[in-house]
Amino acid sequence: MKVAAIQHDVVWQDRDANFARLAPRIEAAAVAGARLVVLSEMFSCGFSLDTDEVAEPYDGPSASFLRRMATEHGVWVCGSAPERAEGTTDGMPHNVLLAAAPDGRIERYRKIHPFSYAREHERYAAGDDLVTIDVDGCRVSLFVCYDLRFADEFWALAPQTDCYVVVANWPESRRHHWRSLLVARAIENQAYVVGVNRVGDGDGLHYVGDSRIVDPLGEILASAAGGEALAVAEVDPAVVAAVRERFPFLADRR
Repeated sequence: MKVAAIQHDVVWQDRDANFARLAPRIEAAAVAGARLVVLSEMFSCGFSLDTDEVAEPYDGPSASFLRRMATEHGVWVCGSAPERAEGTTDGMPHNVLLAAAPDGRIERYRKIHPFSYAREHERYAAGDDLVTIDVDGCRVSLFVCYDLRFADEFWALAPQTDCYVVVANWPESRRHHWRSLLVARAIENQAYVVGVNRVGDGDGLHYVGDSRIVDPLGEILASAAGGEALAVAEVDPAVVAAVRERFPFLADRR
C-alpha cells in the first residue's frame, strides 16, 4: 500500500483557506497512487488553544472536508481537528485524528495525551481509547503529536499493528526529539511509522516539518525537509511479518 505524507503550512485559524490549499495536494497524492493520505495535526486551523474560536461540532467542517476528499478520490484521508463530542455544544473539545474512508465513514482517535507543557489540557479533553483501522489490509494505528513521547500505547498496539500514523505540530526547537522518536517507535515495535509535521509559523512558533516514513527496521523510506512537500512510500504488512519472524523481539516483552 502506498502512503502519502503531505507536509504543509497552515493558515492560522482559517479553515476555508486551508481547505482550498490542501484539496489540490490531496488530489496529487491520489494521482501518485497513495491509498492513505496523511495531513498534519490541526490541519484546518493550526495548534490553537482558542477553542471558543476553532472548536467544531461533531462531524463539522473539517470532517466534512476529509470525507469529501476521501470519497472524491477513492482514498483514505486523515488529519486532526478540534471537535466536540457528538451531541454536545459546550465543554472542552477533543483534538481528534479524523480518518475518512473512501466509502464516506470516519474513524476517530481522540488524543490521549494533551500537551500540558503548552496547557493544552486546559482547553482540550483527553481521549481514552486506542484506535487501529484497516486500510486495504494494512493495520494502521492512529496517534497525535505529544503521544509520540509515550511508548506504552505504541507497545500495547504492536501485535495488531503494521503501521503507526503520527500527525503533529512539533516545533523546530525540539525537532531532534521528533526525528529520533519516530525511528525509535518503528524499531522497538517492528512496524512502519508515518510521521507528518507541519511547516511555517503559527502562534509564535516555527515548524520545519521533518515528516518521514520509517520502515520496521528504522530505515527512512521517504522524508521531507523544511518546506511544503509530498513524501510517498510503500507500506507492506508482509514486510512487518517477515521482520518480526526473523527477529522475534516482541515476544520477549514483559
